[in-house]
Amino acid sequence: MAYLSCAIGRGVYLPIGNTWHHPRLFCLHIGRSGRGRKGDAVQLVLRIDQALRDLDDGLAPQVHRGGLSSREGLVALMHDGYQQGKLDIPAIDDKRLWVIESEFANVLHQGRREGNTLSAALRDCWDGVSLKPATKTNRMYASHPHVCLSGAISPSELTGMLTARELTNGFANRFLMVWAERSQILPFPKPTPQTVVDTLTRRLLEILRFAEADQPDRRDHLRMELSAQAQWRYAQLYRTALNEDQGSEIVNSMLERRAPMLLRLAMLFALTDLQTRIDVHHIDAAMAWMHFATASVRYVFVSATDEARLAQALELSARVLTFLRERGQATRSQINSECFRGKVSKQMIDASLETLLASTPPKIAVQTVDRKDGLPGAPLRIYGLAKA
Repeated sequence: MAYLSCAIGRGVYLPIGNTWHHPRLFCLHIGRSGRGRKGDAVQLVLRIDQALRDLDDGLAPQVHRGGLSSREGLVALMHDGYQQGKLDIPAIDDKRLWVIESEFANVLHQGRREGNTLSAALRDCWDGVSLKPATKTNRMYASHPHVCLSGAISPSELTGMLTARELTNGFANRFLMVWAERSQILPFPKPTPQTVVDTLTRRLLEILRFAEADQPDRRDHLRMELSAQAQWRYAQLYRTALNEDQGSEIVNSMLERRAPMLLRLAMLFALTDLQTRIDVHHIDAAMAWMHFATASVRYVFVSATDEARLAQALELSARVLTFLRERGQATRSQINSECFRGKVSKQMIDASLETLLASTPPKIAVQTVDRKDGLPGAPLRIYGLAKA
């Protein structure tokens, strides 16, 4: 999917508000060393890429496997032309670039170096923003890049090297993270038959010609749209699953871009059906991938103990929400006695209430009122459903 999103280019776009989305993906394959088969996973795509070049070299994007080290190095792969001494270096007109980072830990390591702006450049590439010079002495730049990235990393490297800054600055949540490992131990796995590779390549050729990918220098000339039913389905998901609180600050930050990522996936699935209209089944297919990505992130970043605690807090939150819908409003004491029959600990009730208050938008509201019984003590906190 990352390769296809790259090959399609920036000609296809989907307007949502003031943002024009392009089908551009960053994918991260997470798996344990020796079991994830992260290196093997990309080989089939490279075979398809070579077969595509044999049929129509102009449809295939540039592929970079040399590793990324800096913003300047990334720009050099798709620059707009520059002067080297008295020599004019011509621009690279095709800005489609598929980057394969088999050791994604290298990218995280570069981000830790003082003055290195690679992670900021990759964020710009995901957004489709032109890469300007980072220094006055280096005048090389790349306008309208279309960079897609396929990375691979072990879970221990990811959790150990991902810094708090990368969790909060939007770098990590631009990746569709997928946990995948081998299901069998085969010393001599069978290669994909060439007939299958040829069939996939011909299908790819058909999709790319439909998307007019043979004109990579043209931008935003093929508009996509959501059908009325797809708009309704997306709006429904946007208000629920795509912004659902996961009960963990780390997991929430990693999944912050679920909505735009779903749209990009839906665009790809519609294009594989050779149509510019996104229908409900394209949204649902994309949502299935988002569910798997969510499960992958939780699996990597939340321990088994924390997972059980978070699952309990979410389940209790749902019970509180149902209780307040029926009752209207209630104090914490009433929630304890009437909703949970006094069988849930104070800590878990507080965790469930905090989960509902911290949702985006908040699902419940709290107001403080003075006690009417004249007894000493803190004012009462009354919980109710948040106003829409």
